[in-house]
Parts: sequence; structure tokens; C-alpha cells
Amino acid sequence: QVQLVASGGGLVQPGGSLRLSCTATDRTFSSPILGWFRQAPGKEREFVAAITWRGYGSYRDSVKGRFSVSRDGANGTVYLQMNNLKPEDTGVYYCAVDMSGGGVIATNPRVYESWGQGTQVTVSS
Repeated sequence: QVQLVASGGGLVQPGGSLRLSCTATDRTFSSPILGWFRQAPGKEREFVAAITWRGYGSYRDSVKGRFSVSRDGANGTVYLQMNNLKPEDTGVYYCAVDMSGGGVIATNPRVYESWGQGTQVTVSS
């Protein structure tokens, strides 16, 4: 099973920006849909954004207009650009893939697999 590695997290002040990257250990790996999720302490893992192979993105309402998901077709890396970060964006961010081939972006984390180790994002002054 392919492993995904999420990176790019860190500590940032409110209003700041970060760009997360998700890379597969197998560079030949491709998936129909790759999703980003986050989990804050004591809370359920929640959907943040996802992108299809064709580049269509979907976002949770609270990040629309601030986050942007994209993928580099050359190296298979998927990025999550996060702007105007807020304290409520704090959490461990994970990437995972939906291999079901259904073509519709799912927000339920149970649909996804190959979860990486996550990267910590902390938004605080």
C-alpha cells in the first residue's frame, strides 16, 4: 500500500499563510481523488478539501476563499495553500486517497485510505 507524507506545517500568526504538501512514497502512484483532513485535540477528524485527478477542488465551507488545493501532474504532489489562517484552523493535517473511483468527492474520512503521519498546523499569536 502506498504511503503518503504530509509536510509543510508550522506555527503561524492569525492572518498568515502556509502551504502543505502531500507526496506519495511511490512517485508513480496516482489516485482519482486526494483529500485533506484535519484533527484538533479532542475533536473528530474533519474534511478540509479534496481534488480530483482532473483538478476539480472541493472545500468545507469554513475554508472557502482562504484555502486552495492543487496538484502537480509532473511529480504527483498535491498542495494545500492556506491563507488568512485563523486559530480555529489549528490541528494536525492529514492527506489520504479515495481509490473507490466513484468520481464524487466524499467528505467522510472512512472513504479514504493510505493516511500519512500528518503535519501540525498551529495558528496562534
